[in-house]
Amino acid sequence: MTFLRVLVEGNSDVPVVREVLTRHFKLNEGEHFQVHPHQGKGTRPANPLKAPDPRQRGLLDQLPAKLRAWAKEAQHFDMGVIVLVDADDDDCKELKNYLLSLKPAPPKTLYRIAVEELESWFLADKNAISTTFAHAKLSKLPKGKPDQVIGAWESLARTLGVDTSTVTGADKSVWAAAIAPNLDLDEPPSPSFRVFITGIGRLIGK
Repeated sequence: MTFLRVLVEGNSDVPVVREVLTRHFKLNEGEHFQVHPHQGKGTRPANPLKAPDPRQRGLLDQLPAKLRAWAKEAQHFDMGVIVLVDADDDDCKELKNYLLSLKPAPPKTLYRIAVEELESWFLADKNAISTTFAHAKLSKLPKGKPDQVIGAWESLARTLGVDTSTVTGADKSVWAAAIAPNLDLDEPPSPSFRVFITGIGRLIGK
């Protein structure tokens, strides 16, 4: 079976990825997959073929070097790489093209973009929010279609009655860990979350 290495921006992404792989695909962490969090999104290296600056620990900073190393490793056993990155203010098509341009990479490499950011997946699933947080004010959720560029984590904070100026990375991780078990993984309301899940299914043949 394909062993998955999943690269994410930070710790708040880990509970969601873990939930998808364990609950939806019935995989075991350590045996079937490993999640690699980074210190943020990072920036694209000026020369992706150079060794990365060890002081720069963002996902994009480290990605080209990790893909090169794992491309060699993938020659010897069945391994897949999943890269999950937030769109933020980037153009999704241009960002995807950049990711696809990084060579060498393992043959089984899947790039997925959370639009606008991971918290957008939570905002789209109102039932998951209300189930997790009974005090959540769903009336404060943004109107319109899911996956809009509207400041997703800020919107989630306001929905939970939290002052955005006080929010830390640790807060985001707590929210993610709490909401993830209640997310709808069969019919995700967020289009980019749905694409993330279906892409993994194709990668591992499920």
